Amino acid sequence: GMKSVFFPIITLLISILFANHFAGLYGVAISALGMLSFVATAVSTDSYGPIADNAGGISEMCELDPEVRHITDRLDAVGNTTAAIGKGFAIGSAVLAALSLFASYMYSQISPKDIGKPVETILLLNMIDARTIAGALLGAALPYYFSGMLIKSVTKAAMRMVEEIRRQFREIPGLMEGKATPDYTKCITITSENALRQMKAPAFIALLTPLVTGFLLGPKFVGGVLIGTTLSGAMLAILTANAGGAWDNAKKFLEQGNIEGYGKGSEPHKALVIGDTVGDPLKDTVGPSLDILIKIMAVVSVIAVSIFKEIHLF
Repeated sequence: GMKSVFFPIITLLISILFANHFAGLYGVAISALGMLSFVATAVSTDSYGPIADNAGGISEMCELDPEVRHITDRLDAVGNTTAAIGKGFAIGSAVLAALSLFASYMYSQISPKDIGKPVETILLLNMIDARTIAGALLGAALPYYFSGMLIKSVTKAAMRMVEEIRRQFREIPGLMEGKATPDYTKCITITSENALRQMKAPAFIALLTPLVTGFLLGPKFVGGVLIGTTLSGAMLAILTANAGGAWDNAKKFLEQGNIEGYGKGSEPHKALVIGDTVGDPLKDTVGPSLDILIKIMAVVSVIAVSIFKEIHLF
């Protein structure tokens, strides 16, 4: 997972440098547009995995031949790989879009005498300024706190689901023996309600951080926050997407009998099940959400910079 961050970032920086060399920040913006034009294919590749996973779950609930489950597991393993590729494109487009928005953010602060000059020729953000460095540190830490909140939210929703399942086994006669039908609707309601409820705090962080820091410490601090969030969030998103998919595929690799002497129920399998339990929220919740965090913070900053450029406490 950690090693997988290096080469995508190298590819991304080469793309940024080439685009900037030939067309400046306009070229970077067009590069972002080019990656976003690929979104239909990226969504298709990302959807492949959940479809195969659901097919496997249906086959198991219907008690179909084990060979059917074996085939769907292999398809799901491929789906995890294609999903990681799709998430990689989403992360790349988020970074390029954030860079373009950051240029717009900085350009909104230039003095009247510099209007019309290329933005890259004007010193707008001093990286050794204490406010910029402090903002970058806060921005770099923000994706980690944001990710922790998301994982905790997934855990809360999962525990609510476990409690509901236990309640149904206790209170519905014949359910343990397979003679009664579970209340599936209640379980779906719990997951949907918890997903919406637990979304509030992370959403407020993404929306309010640029506004609060801007009105307190000014546009230079927010500029540092955007730089730190973009750099840290992009790398963490790649790490979580690839590591989560690897954990999931490692469990399937063992279950398909590829490791001699170890099968379902063995100690290595139990360890891999725990790894998969951690990997699923990483690849399906944290990774995609970090893309959104980067974009939302950049957009909110661009919209509000004209206000807190004039009004800030310190």
